[in-house]
Amino acid sequence: MKLTSKGRFAVTSLVDIALNSVGGKPVSLSEIANRQNISLPFLEQIFYSLKKNGIVKSVRGPSGGYLFAKRPDFIMIYDVISAIDEDLKITRCNGIDYGCIPTKKKSKCLTHNLWNNLTNHILSFLSSVSILDVSKNSYDSIFSVTDRIDKENIMEVRK
Repeated sequence: MKLTSKGRFAVTSLVDIALNSVGGKPVSLSEIANRQNISLPFLEQIFYSLKKNGIVKSVRGPSGGYLFAKRPDFIMIYDVISAIDEDLKITRCNGIDYGCIPTKKKSKCLTHNLWNNLTNHILSFLSSVSILDVSKNSYDSIFSVTDRIDKENIMEVRK
């Protein structure tokens, strides 16, 4: 799995908006670029995709910038990554005929299912974390369920 700079910067810039948009005031890309040390042209590319996919909306004028198109607690990290066309998968297969092994078409590698399941877990996690969660550094509700299940599984194994 490879999350590119584009994906990381998209999430980072949206968290920046969550933290710096006071009273519904738009946040300019130049402010985000300065605070997060991201090039302005690169942010413009990212925000074009985010706007096109309904994640943000723009406000024109001298005090313009970007706002969320919906509440940040409804914007999941997976939605952001999908909006900018990131591909999050660990396997090298093409998704059509597996193709994990370059010399053999329609053939899975020995560990294909392992990596495919890991990809599914990562996607599930990213689908359960919102921009608001990240801005508050609050993952309690997500981890509490996972921790409880892990503890139950450990207790079962020890019996």
